[in-house]
Amino acid sequence: MSSIYTGPVFEMARNQFTHVADYLEIPEGKRDRLLYPKRAIAISCPINLDNGETAVFQGYRVQHHLTLGPTKGGTRFAPSVDIGEVSALAIWMSWKCALAGLPYGGAKGGITVDPHSLSIRELENLSRRYMQEMIPFVGPHVDVMAPDMGTNEQVMAWFMDTYSMYQGRTVSEIVTGKPVSSGGTEGRREATGLGVAHLIARAMQRLQMNPAGATAIIQGFGNVGSYAALELAQQGIRIIGVSDHTACYFDPNGFDVNTLLAYAGKHGSLKGYSTEALFDPDQLLVQACDILVPAAIERVIDADVAAKLKCRILAEAANGPTTPEADAVLDQRRREIFIIPDILCNSGGVIVSYFEWVQDLQQLFWRRTEVLNRLRDLLDNAFERVMVRVEKDAISHRVAAMAIGVDKVAQAKATRGLFP
Repeated sequence: MSSIYTGPVFEMARNQFTHVADYLEIPEGKRDRLLYPKRAIAISCPINLDNGETAVFQGYRVQHHLTLGPTKGGTRFAPSVDIGEVSALAIWMSWKCALAGLPYGGAKGGITVDPHSLSIRELENLSRRYMQEMIPFVGPHVDVMAPDMGTNEQVMAWFMDTYSMYQGRTVSEIVTGKPVSSGGTEGRREATGLGVAHLIARAMQRLQMNPAGATAIIQGFGNVGSYAALELAQQGIRIIGVSDHTACYFDPNGFDVNTLLAYAGKHGSLKGYSTEALFDPDQLLVQACDILVPAAIERVIDADVAAKLKCRILAEAANGPTTPEADAVLDQRRREIFIIPDILCNSGGVIVSYFEWVQDLQQLFWRRTEVLNRLRDLLDNAFERVMVRVEKDAISHRVAAMAIGVDKVAQAKATRGLFP
């Protein structure tokens, strides 16, 4: 069928779904309804630049399904954003929410822009204009936004304020990932990275690996990668490789994560941190380590890289870091490499976003300890369900995780009927 949903990232999401649908024996006639989004919105966002000119940016929002509740998903500001990428991310979010047991469908949004090219005033103008254009299509019980690549707590505060002004009252539950001072929850900022580290610890327990002396490489030192690195280091794991979009470093003796964090916080990136440890970013993923954490962008592990990996645990902190072709290679290396698939590995963020939404609706807020305890409980439950399915059906970790999510959505659609 002819479709607006195209591009390598969407094809990857489609291929993964087809593989899982074959495993679940979903009839061909029911697959399109499960895969294709319920709604896709494309908008123009004109803003006045500081130099007096007017610029128009393209924005998108895709709502995959509303069968289990409102849709939920991040909003990214990045030059690569297009409707195919956003749609794939929304689809993955659906399976992720269903796996975690959250009452959400998946959504994703974004603007095709390099946020680093904008002044703070221009960024605020663009953020507010994007939300203004989205007001007819979102709501606390329709679609709840969150931060993603290129956005942060401040952008979410602008989103919330813009929506609230049009409603004539404060509606803090319209977005999650807000500052705590504006209705956010304690623990949200670090939730994804802490979740990654917690699941790595669970995998190490299962493999009977000792954290003391173990090594890890983190590709992507943004919010997720940096908090994961910090938590892993606190467990006694040596961080021997790190990178972001500006620089890559490798040192078998390990890095002091607190020093890295302080430098990145002061300078905005890792560029210039070291000259001695500079390393080829194309070679970082294939260095020998116990734990490899791709925490940057999609499709960084292709078939060639997969064949060269020298890790024991592959923890997919990013969305879609491993291509279907790489999955075929890794399936042959199942005994060598323990994969924590992305829809499980990075689900800590959406889980704590759910907690934030619930707290905002109730206007009753939890302490950080309670938030993180509840997070670990849901992660443990999802991890165990995936492992049970892996062992029961002798399938890969990715197929097991996605099958749980897809199957839940399919059953809900079957019982509710045609429209949701």
